Amino acid sequence: MSDEHGPVQVRGEVLSVRRVGGYHHMALTAPGVAERTRPGQFVALAVGGPDTGLVLRRAFSIHRVSSRGVYGGTVEIVFAVAGAGTAWLAAQGAHAIVDVVGPLGKGFSLPREPGTATLVGGGYGSAPLFTLAEQLRERGCRVDFVLGAAAADRVFGALDAKRMASTVAVTTEDGSTGTRGIVTDVLSDVLDRSRSDVVYACGPMGMLRAVSAVAAHHGLPVQCAVEESMACGVGVCMTCVLPVVGDDGVTRMARSCVEGPVFRGDRVRWDDVGSIPADTYGAPAGGGAAR
Repeated sequence: MSDEHGPVQVRGEVLSVRRVGGYHHMALTAPGVAERTRPGQFVALAVGGPDTGLVLRRAFSIHRVSSRGVYGGTVEIVFAVAGAGTAWLAAQGAHAIVDVVGPLGKGFSLPREPGTATLVGGGYGSAPLFTLAEQLRERGCRVDFVLGAAAADRVFGALDAKRMASTVAVTTEDGSTGTRGIVTDVLSDVLDRSRSDVVYACGPMGMLRAVSAVAAHHGLPVQCAVEESMACGVGVCMTCVLPVVGDDGVTRMARSCVEGPVFRGDRVRWDDVGSIPADTYGAPAGGGAAR
């Protein structure tokens, strides 16, 4: 049982799985999940089938949802094959059944008044930014995108971004499309040109750290959806913790799957991710490894 705003567990039916550049895009029915989803939240999928030894669910950012249509509520995710679990997902065909729990976590906060937002995505980390962009535009906000990846086939959503944003800047480390380099090489110029009021970012942790630094230099708030490994998705296993400074100035180990995955970039102690700083509330003497 769950309340009208909490997560639900449903048996989802796969509608399609298709390649998009270097990634896989899956659409599946998930009644109740779509209606509850906010941009930045995620779903946890059981993988491997009923007789599998893959016990842990896999967490995926929600790319898009639809609460209407012939299939009822549907959810879309984007992922790269990185192991047995994602390989199993990629091999599923239409009508396959996948157990879904969601939506999970804390999503992005939307501005109360119209403004200008810059959305920064790294690789398939950009997936949740498109629903965010749609909701920002519905509130009268201007949206600008910065998308980066290692190579052209790893940039996700550039065409969709061009349809909904005032400007789109693309960077690739190998120069195969857009500007050669990384997102922070162009971010300052985008923030200056757009006169941005807020930055939203999702991608690898190193990128989020760098984006947070650029936003701070410009005096802008930044919300980051972190990509930490989430084994349980509901805050029990403590594998996804990272040090975050609270409103009271005290550092605590926050669970990405519950207190996140969206955090204020200026509150995350990026240099200490993967460890427990000595001054963390409840830390053992001398600090230690987070997991």
